[in-house]
Amino acid sequence: MLHMQGVTKVYRTELVETHALRSLDLHVRDGEFVAVTGPSGSGKTTFLNIAGLLEEFTGGSYLLDGEDVSKLGDDARSKLRNRKIGFIFQSFNLIPDLNLFDNVDAPLRYRGMSSSERRQRIEEALTRVGLGSRMRHYPSELSGGQQQRAAIARALAGSPRLLLADEPTGNLDSQMARSVMELLEEINSQGTTIIMVTHDPELAARAQRNVHIVDGMVTDLRSEPALVSARPATAGVAQSDA
Repeated sequence: MLHMQGVTKVYRTELVETHALRSLDLHVRDGEFVAVTGPSGSGKTTFLNIAGLLEEFTGGSYLLDGEDVSKLGDDARSKLRNRKIGFIFQSFNLIPDLNLFDNVDAPLRYRGMSSSERRQRIEEALTRVGLGSRMRHYPSELSGGQQQRAAIARALAGSPRLLLADEPTGNLDSQMARSVMELLEEINSQGTTIIMVTHDPELAARAQRNVHIVDGMVTDLRSEPALVSARPATAGVAQSDA
């Protein structure tokens, strides 16, 4: 599904180089649920952005479903991202002026689908997350947990092979967080591959595999090694985590 080999990311200015990722190796199989943990500044979000084709990497290779993304231009990367990857963000990223139906519809319009197919996908996705009766509600009319469920519906409507979640429960109380996690587990059980960045050890423990990033080193805490990042930052080189 996803294979990274020796991936590096360096941010350069005239005065300094910041190494966010260092020789990162990762293989995620179809249908896995992988949690990525570690302190702020360790490269977790940079990794997620690269995995989601939102950001280019400096060196190494990245194959997504067997396709070498480094050889793709901007348009091809955008099409691949829209077709195969879904995103769930901590801040939900719903458009406040659009109701739930139109929020879920927004990314589908780029796929060239007919209005009838989009409507079917939207209704099925919102019903799947328990919001079928709230399609015409606006984000401000929903609780935080409901907004995150709407964001999950938006991702699911595109039938992604890979779902990337960046602190999906970070803005929720513990009860809502558990509810969202149960929904993600259900989605994963139906075949969708999920990579989730989280600071919550309880939620990370519920994933099938836990990949930990800290002090420039990356270690898979369960199952066989999946990430190898051999060298910590050298003197004079800062590390960054978006």
